[in-house]
Amino acid sequence: MARGYQLQTRLLVARDLDTTFAFFADAGNLQRLTPSWLNFAILTPPPIAMRRGARIDYRIRVHGIPITWHTEITDWDPPHRFVDEQRRGPYWLWRHTHTFTPVDEGTLVEDTVHYRPIGGPLVHAAFVRRDLERIFTFRQRAILDVFGVEAAAPLRVTIEPILLPARVTPA
Repeated sequence: MARGYQLQTRLLVARDLDTTFAFFADAGNLQRLTPSWLNFAILTPPPIAMRRGARIDYRIRVHGIPITWHTEITDWDPPHRFVDEQRRGPYWLWRHTHTFTPVDEGTLVEDTVHYRPIGGPLVHAAFVRRDLERIFTFRQRAILDVFGVEAAAPLRVTIEPILLPARVTPA
């Protein structure tokens, strides 16, 4: 086991489950959920068929450094959940679970990310934690804007240290 981190967000979207999931199931919408300061671009030619095994390549710029990021959809359970895992990029481990739960008021959208940044705890404390808090707060605001709804509770991104498997995700 190795030291890593768990990031979590929860957001109530006042839309039905199928409508909400459909937005997230379109990889082209990632651009709308990513802050412009990352200079995010999807490199995989569209259309991207979202399914287990789908691979998606991106380019971002973090603190002026260009990074190519390769991910794979490792779990696909529409309209309730999907998981993307980094295959190559800026982390030793990145596993992002997207969960969608129908509730009386609409759909509860949850993000859980298990990650281990290259550079370890010092880089995490100096850059990664703050960057991820900004990125996921932006993401929550963008989701609310896309669906034209107000936040039912204050936006919150929590990041906690946890123990994660020591393995590095294979390329």
